[in-house]
Amino acid sequence: MEVVILPDQDKVAAAAADAVEALLRAAPDAVLGLATGSSPLPVYGELARRRAGQGLDFARVRGFGLDEYVGLPAGHPQSYAEVLRREFAVPLGIDPGRIRVPDGTAADLPAACRDFEQAIHDSGGVDLQLLGVGTDGHIGFNEPASSLMSRTRIKTLTEQTRRDNARFFAGLPEVPHHVVTQGLGTILEARHVVLLATGAQKAQAVHDLVEGPLAAICPASVLQLHPHATVLLDEAAASGLALADYYRQTYETKPSWQGL
Repeated sequence: MEVVILPDQDKVAAAAADAVEALLRAAPDAVLGLATGSSPLPVYGELARRRAGQGLDFARVRGFGLDEYVGLPAGHPQSYAEVLRREFAVPLGIDPGRIRVPDGTAADLPAACRDFEQAIHDSGGVDLQLLGVGTDGHIGFNEPASSLMSRTRIKTLTEQTRRDNARFFAGLPEVPHHVVTQGLGTILEARHVVLLATGAQKAQAVHDLVEGPLAAICPASVLQLHPHATVLLDEAAASGLALADYYRQTYETKPSWQGL
């Protein structure tokens, strides 16, 4: 796991966009794993600016959403299918049909989960997975005590996650209790994982995922097992790390050819 500490959210977004851009320059038909929530939105905005200013072409990109609420109808403004259409596909000139999100309205949700896993497999797998992390250490909607080798499935949200997400809805009662999420085992199969965390409210979760034990109570700690995981942090999110100075030194002396 590589930990990169940067001055602020804008630098974090730029570094993540650099990783996506480098991938697309090498493989224009790359498969991206797409998170929602607040963490990746600045990255999507930065990529849209690069498309406009540098001619970065996303037309052949394929994507898989990380998760979806159960029961929100198509077009609901907080459906993650709609969020990715609005914040990612349209600004980047991608046919929304090239972005697949777990189906939270399927009559047979377990079958829809299996179909989603098969679609990832059939695509050749995710080249780069963007992730945020919850204040309790969840990634995707893999809540604490999730199986470390889980696959795409239905999960019940903790009340902490529902409270954290209530700002996107009219109020807490509007936040669904159930979601469909890629599993931790699914996420680990991506060839490169880039996790972003900004703000002091994420400091404890960042400490636990980077320097704590591998444990289901902090689902993001499973990334310690990944052969190519990059954790991008601003100073506030890194404030609880015991080895922060070492991570800074490592990044500052890293060979330029190595990339993220």
